[in-house]
Amino acid sequence: MIDTSPPPFFKRGLSPPARLAIFSSLAFLLMVMDGHYQYLNTLRSAFSVIINPLQHGMNAPVQLASKVSGFFVAQGRLKGENADLKEKQLLLGGQLLQFQALQAENTHLRSLLDAKKRYSQKNVFAEILYSGRDPFSRKIIIDKGSLQDVKPGQVVADQIGVVGQVTRVYPVVSEVTLITDKDQAVPVQNVRNGLRAVVFGNGQDGTLDVPFMPVNADLQNGDQLVTSGIDGIYPPGLPVAVVSKIERNAAFPFAKISCQPSAGIDRQRQVLILNTELATPYPPRPIEPEPAKHGKPKR
Repeated sequence: MIDTSPPPFFKRGLSPPARLAIFSSLAFLLMVMDGHYQYLNTLRSAFSVIINPLQHGMNAPVQLASKVSGFFVAQGRLKGENADLKEKQLLLGGQLLQFQALQAENTHLRSLLDAKKRYSQKNVFAEILYSGRDPFSRKIIIDKGSLQDVKPGQVVADQIGVVGQVTRVYPVVSEVTLITDKDQAVPVQNVRNGLRAVVFGNGQDGTLDVPFMPVNADLQNGDQLVTSGIDGIYPPGLPVAVVSKIERNAAFPFAKISCQPSAGIDRQRQVLILNTELATPYPPRPIEPEPAKHGKPKR
């Protein structure tokens, strides 16, 4: 048989030191040529185009991990900022509500001050403490009593009109019965035509009744009813109610008339206790002459 095996030189190949020397010389030659003559720029550009997708593919996991960690960090930071903003919003909302309440109270006090100048100089400011305990009556408790010269029967009003009447007085507090109470009655007069009537409470907030008015009585929706002053308790001219509903039926002798209180019966916190002393007191009751005694004349 013919031996086809290569000579021992090619079977062995170059020794490792020789290979290192050859490749090192080649690398040095390429570096020198590239540094002085820029021969490898075109080759480098071609390799960069080929390797660029591979670089992006190798960097994709690193960028994805960075984005995921950044997302969770931003999520936690946003949650903290959101909680802080909600807390500040609640705080500012409470302050805003308090400011609005104080502003409304300030406006109401200013209007009461104007009403005090309009009514009299001897009126007393009072603040409503709470409502009465009886659910079937309409009463409130105010923070002024006999120590502040409050007396039973005095009229209580706000900047718009009549609220009620003082019914019980204690040293530091007083009980006020509202005009909507079923036991309250206020003599009134129609501003439009001078017609007199009596307004009664019906025990319900926001409504009053005008009973015993004939069907043909000259009353219209929107008529303003003010105190007439004929009872000697309520000063004349104080707004009491506005006619809101009239039902006339020929089968009944009286019309059914409903009114809305002019004053803020259940909306105010401060009221005025009016001085009800009459500027012109009623004349004294005339003394009736004693009947003549009939008897036999003396001799």
